[in-house]
Amino acid sequence: MIYLDGTSLNLEKLRMIAERNEPVGISDEAAKNVKKSRDSLMKIVSSGANIYGVNTGFGSLLNVRIKPDKIEELQRNLIRSHSAGVGEPLEPRHVRAIMAIRANSLCKGYSGVSVELVEKILEFLNEDIIPYVPRYGSVGASGDLAPLAHIGLCLMGEGFVLMDGKRVDVMEVLNRKSIEPYSFKSKESISFINGTATITGILSLETSRAIDLLKNSIASASMSFEALRGTRKAFQGWAIETRNHAGQVNIAKIMREILNDSKICLESESRKVQDAYSLRCIPQVYGAVEDTIRYVKSVLEIELNSATDNPLVNDTEFISAGNFHGEPVAFASDFLGIALCDLGNIIERRIARITDEKLSDLPPFLVKDSGLNSGYMIAQYTAAALCNRNKTLAVPSSIDTIPTCANQEDHVSMGTNSAIKLTELVKNLRQIIAIEYVLAAQALDLLEEEPCSFNELLRSEIRESIDHLHEDRPVFRDIEKMVEIIESSREFDKIISDIHVNV
Repeated sequence: MIYLDGTSLNLEKLRMIAERNEPVGISDEAAKNVKKSRDSLMKIVSSGANIYGVNTGFGSLLNVRIKPDKIEELQRNLIRSHSAGVGEPLEPRHVRAIMAIRANSLCKGYSGVSVELVEKILEFLNEDIIPYVPRYGSVGASGDLAPLAHIGLCLMGEGFVLMDGKRVDVMEVLNRKSIEPYSFKSKESISFINGTATITGILSLETSRAIDLLKNSIASASMSFEALRGTRKAFQGWAIETRNHAGQVNIAKIMREILNDSKICLESESRKVQDAYSLRCIPQVYGAVEDTIRYVKSVLEIELNSATDNPLVNDTEFISAGNFHGEPVAFASDFLGIALCDLGNIIERRIARITDEKLSDLPPFLVKDSGLNSGYMIAQYTAAALCNRNKTLAVPSSIDTIPTCANQEDHVSMGTNSAIKLTELVKNLRQIIAIEYVLAAQALDLLEEEPCSFNELLRSEIRESIDHLHEDRPVFRDIEKMVEIIESSREFDKIISDIHVNV
């Protein structure tokens, strides 16, 4: 059981909730803070003050006073009207992450909601009831209004859920499980939808996957490096530390450790002065990616434990602040997309190099009877196509803003679109890494010398599932199998876990 308290949620805990269905509860201290915040709000309301979203309209309708007997109707209307998303649904793991983050934010005790709302969110999580959330509609400011409203609609018993990939009326599921729908109380609707949970939830899970892929990209690079008879001279500590970026220093250290017992590299160093950039600059490029991921993670671990709705309530006052604006996570998402895109670019350059007999000193396209066989020729095309797609996806969303709500919300982050794009970019990067693994294993097979011990472990594990290519066969099967190994092979993961990135 993971207990939410508004202060200690991190990427690891969120991934356990979102992807492994770890049960979730609210800590006793958080429950006290939520109740205290609710009591404070009720005192302020009873004083007759106008409070945005409690007894006023929303957005540009903020000056419209709502009668006391219409306040709960106002809450329902907000959820219904803001459920305006379109497109394919978000993945269940992303929706679970969004719900956990929203609950954790409310647990901080500055939102004026009831404990019952938090408990209802957690009940849906623990019963694995996944709201159907169309992916497009949020502009990433004033909160992720549309996607969170679709989740709120389900809590009310009026939306749809995802079951076995299909859209099902939520009341069918609630009736089957004997769960009561929720009735939003004053301010609870605006508190629920007015936050950055969608951007943050998607970005958090994709950042966790990016960390896994960085480790795999280092491993696949080490195999290609040896297969291309690289020289380790450029990885020497004293030279690397003359430009003392933390990521660069760490990646160079990892490469030295992996290749420490490489007889292939030792031989090449006696006759080679330097390598092409896609080999020589692995520490500089991969190190910059590591530094970027570490930065993004630091932003997320603040955002995961932040109050991001509006207005905020403390013991004595309420303030219409701007914590719902998604810019911090929007920038981080765009930055991560750029870094991962370029990681794919450098991998593709080694893939091209390893299939070119003039650069690799290996058989053309890594097959001995070339001409009759095309070998892994088209695998490089696939990597190039994926890189091109990623370059499109990496164009920053946060550089754009389109005013909304009759110009009351006149600057927005567009961070949700960035996070959504990132999900495809990460999948594409995984396939590019898989291609490098497959081709590097083939190349190492074709060398007369034995690779270093680490690369031999990787090659042997790959060969458990993917045979050496002696003659042409459908290459997509090799790539698919390698993706499966990256995602789910425990033995392969054990080898990769020896790579320690500083994120």
